[in-house]
Amino acid sequence: MQLAIRHTTRYRFDQPATYGLQRLRLMPKTTQGQEVIDWRVEYVGAREELSYDDQHFNHVTLVSLEEDAQEVTITCHGTVITRDNAGVIGQHSGHLPLWAFLSQTAFTKPGPKIRQLLAAVERSDEGTLATLHNLSAAILARVPYKPGETRVDTTAEEAVTAGHAVCQDHAHIFISAARAMDIPARYVSGYLLMDDRVQQDATHAWAEAWVDGLGWVGFDVSNEICPDHRYVRVATGRDYHDAAPLTGISFGTVAEHLEVDLAVEQQVTAQ
Repeated sequence: MQLAIRHTTRYRFDQPATYGLQRLRLMPKTTQGQEVIDWRVEYVGAREELSYDDQHFNHVTLVSLEEDAQEVTITCHGTVITRDNAGVIGQHSGHLPLWAFLSQTAFTKPGPKIRQLLAAVERSDEGTLATLHNLSAAILARVPYKPGETRVDTTAEEAVTAGHAVCQDHAHIFISAARAMDIPARYVSGYLLMDDRVQQDATHAWAEAWVDGLGWVGFDVSNEICPDHRYVRVATGRDYHDAAPLTGISFGTVAEHLEVDLAVEQQVTAQ
């Protein structure tokens, strides 16, 4: 499938920014299941300072705000060809060893609610993959998808306690439980082609777990599926903090207003 993506993030400040630095993870890479045909990132009110690949092999760009900027726009757009590999990514890459994805983080640290959820998950005789599918189903049954009820800094334990979640929370809950079962797991940020619309409210997130014999396998708890050809992977990490599309700091402003405009659509190619 050939997907066209256009993602615009716009910041407006009530007063001119004295200084600002943004870290962007907005550039997908060609990897198992996807081929990046073209990709561009454009800036208004900001300029690129440097770029590098981090410890997870994510492509990271640092941009600084132009002096006295009151509005900053970051737009990325491009074309990616995807394949349906039933969620299987395969071999591990990056500088961190697999055991690094067994350690819990502030986002994923399990508490009593996650331990209760985990106790109810059926360990399948068919092996790790089947057990992880059981885990995914148990999470969605216990913590249904409901937007607007959690925050960007909500932890996995807080989401389970609240009883509702968005994709970021589902990914953190899955990662927390998988690691508690001694299965390496990581967070993925990216894009998803929706079946019913082109315009979307935000980027998407899901989890990947390590399965011997297969490698990394993706699980989208919110949509009850392993990622297929509708998904584009952009960044991975131990949790949201490592894979967030955009993070940064700014000084000299009173308030900040954020707008996101995102479109993902299938392109029809000539036969």
